[in-house]
Amino acid sequence: MTVYIKEIKQSFKAWCIWTFAISFMLMMCVLIFPETKGQMESLNNVFANMGSFSSAFGLDELNFGELMGFYKTECGNTLGIGSGLFSALIGISALSAEEKEHTAEFLLTHPVSRLSVVMQKLLSVLTQIIFMNIVIIGTALLSSLIIGESFEMRPFLLMHTAYIIMQIEIACICFGISAFIIRGSVGAGLGIAVLFYFMNIISNITEKADFLKYITPYAYADSSSIISEERLEMNLICIGILISAFGILTAVLKYTKKDIL
Repeated sequence: MTVYIKEIKQSFKAWCIWTFAISFMLMMCVLIFPETKGQMESLNNVFANMGSFSSAFGLDELNFGELMGFYKTECGNTLGIGSGLFSALIGISALSAEEKEHTAEFLLTHPVSRLSVVMQKLLSVLTQIIFMNIVIIGTALLSSLIIGESFEMRPFLLMHTAYIIMQIEIACICFGISAFIIRGSVGAGLGIAVLFYFMNIISNITEKADFLKYITPYAYADSSSIISEERLEMNLICIGILISAFGILTAVLKYTKKDIL
């Protein structure tokens, strides 16, 4: 597990910064809820009748006067964008870091197979995502206690489960791409996450782009049905799992045969 430990130590500072930033923003959103509760209740009808804009962000299915509806709208976007960017960042740099930093010679001279290197790096990526979400969920629950409110636990947990699966899918897609990158490209990973986010918005605005829901992981993570109907979009999640598995398989096949410079 030498590679795994090395990856965790090397990424710890960045993990702390991203986790703190996302958790802090979520805490601030929850803490202002009591001050805006009355105003948000009066805005329900306004948001519900804003046409395609409401559909794009799922505003027509939520009650903003309730903590869960407010949390989904205000905190969900922060969580989706922030965690998506972080997942893309650690995924895209996982297998290209050695060539970028010229440490491949040192790593690959050790008695460890390339398959083991790939799996340990993947495990480090998944570990960072899981522990980031543990901190985020804990922060959200603590914030709700501070303001004397409580989340509806089923939709709350379903929502965060969907976001975790979304983050893993983005990370796995970027992980697969990273095996093809020679010198590393953080911009490519961040661009992929942003592209997925806007694909979801477009698919919500027009039915002609409805097929994009089967491509972007934000489709099932950002679905308002999680709150309104307390269910996950399992058909989209299953597609996401298959795409994640394909990304991992691609990384294994490419990296184990790649000429490392």
